[in-house]
Amino acid sequence: MVVEEQNLESGGSVRVVIKGESHLRNVLWGPVRWIKMLAKELHWSFVFGVVSLYGINQGLGGSLGRVATEYYMKDVQKVQPSESQALTAITKIPWIIKPLWGILTDVLPIYGFHRRPYFVLAGVLGVVSMLFISVLGNLHLYLALLWMTIASAAMAIADVTIDACTAYNSIKHPSLASDMQSLCSLSSSIGALLGFFMSGILVHLVGSKGVFGLLTLPFALASVVGMVFSESHVPGFSYKQVNQKFIDAGRAMWRTMKCSDVWRPSLYMYISLALSLNIHEGLFYWFTDSKDGPLFAQETVGFILSIGSVGSILGATLYQLVLKDHAFRGICLWTQLLFALAGMLDLILVLRLNLKLGLPDYLFIVVDEVASQMIGRLKWMPLLVLTSKLCPHGIEGTFFALLMSIDNAGFMTSSWLGGVLLHVLNVTRTEFGNLWLAVLIRNVLRVSPLFVLFLVPKGDQNTFKLPGEIIGEDSDSDEEKEEARNLELASLVHSADRR
Repeated sequence: MVVEEQNLESGGSVRVVIKGESHLRNVLWGPVRWIKMLAKELHWSFVFGVVSLYGINQGLGGSLGRVATEYYMKDVQKVQPSESQALTAITKIPWIIKPLWGILTDVLPIYGFHRRPYFVLAGVLGVVSMLFISVLGNLHLYLALLWMTIASAAMAIADVTIDACTAYNSIKHPSLASDMQSLCSLSSSIGALLGFFMSGILVHLVGSKGVFGLLTLPFALASVVGMVFSESHVPGFSYKQVNQKFIDAGRAMWRTMKCSDVWRPSLYMYISLALSLNIHEGLFYWFTDSKDGPLFAQETVGFILSIGSVGSILGATLYQLVLKDHAFRGICLWTQLLFALAGMLDLILVLRLNLKLGLPDYLFIVVDEVASQMIGRLKWMPLLVLTSKLCPHGIEGTFFALLMSIDNAGFMTSSWLGGVLLHVLNVTRTEFGNLWLAVLIRNVLRVSPLFVLFLVPKGDQNTFKLPGEIIGEDSDSDEEKEEARNLELASLVHSADRR
């Protein structure tokens, strides 16, 4: 903005001219116009659902739950880092069976609706599970794990339902696919920023169990989404056909998965995630317990993680502005290399080299977290777009869930392998002598997915699509029937049977 003062001949008064005001207004109102455009094209209830579920339920609630779980395992249940990592990975099993939730939302409407009742169900399960953990005292480790897994299932059900809506809209409006993924990621990142910022303070004030009690609110919001979501009613559904529809869904998924354009990138996504070993619990224990480490307080941990979420927001923004039109294979190459390079910052921190360079722990770990989150988001965004474009018509929820379950299996494999690595290297609650070696091994393995990069398609992110016979575009009548029946499976199954 430029301000100029000009003398006027009549009376010698001063006029202030502000340049660049319209540009500033465009910058400030640009995101608002973007959201309004998506709400107009896709309906406001879809945008509300994305913001509520990705932003508040998963972003805000997920970040609060993550920090609360780490302190709950460490301070209440008092388990070792490797054990904590293996047990918390078990809570991700509901995300592995996402195809089951996807099939349910696609083929089993409740009271004539495919999506709305599942949002409500997810909210109820989440509220009940969080109440049990927060209220019951001296809860056994495995009972606590059970309720955490139920809460994870609730979040997975809500996630797969909104995923189905996103996948459907990505195919119906292919030019908006990147915009939708950007909205999802930005909502998640902003929610995580707020959640991490509050997490350490809340854990300090009310304890980890108290935070679990507060998490009932984000889950309750999922039920609200189910009450207001716009969806066509499916009258006269015959529940006697449910078993056959499950069989047909399995056959349709198998036909699609056999397509090389589908299984090859799916295999790459799994390998890329599984070989990026997760050793977060070892680093977390070192941050908070080791006398040789930074000894960060609860509030500091939450603040550092919240600053790291800024990196995630920057990554989503950078992708939206610069990278969304690039080819899949090229962007996967560079982000994987940067991901391995960013991991070396953890090695510098664990070896205390930052202190020898005159960089304090607090400053260095903030830079580390921002860089890691930004690059991680850049690495993840094109995979999300690719996943949404691999879904055939009619079973968007089911197949998107299948692909995401493959990704979640990669995450769980990464956590278990990381836990095994921590155990083998004898990284415990008080012993961190080999933690640097665990970090180094993790960083080396992050480069290995590049050897299977040929599995990723070469096409750019806006024009890539599956072959017509796979995606289910056999005829206009099929498409019209599909839209009228609101994502029912029949159109895809019939077209597949004709082949």
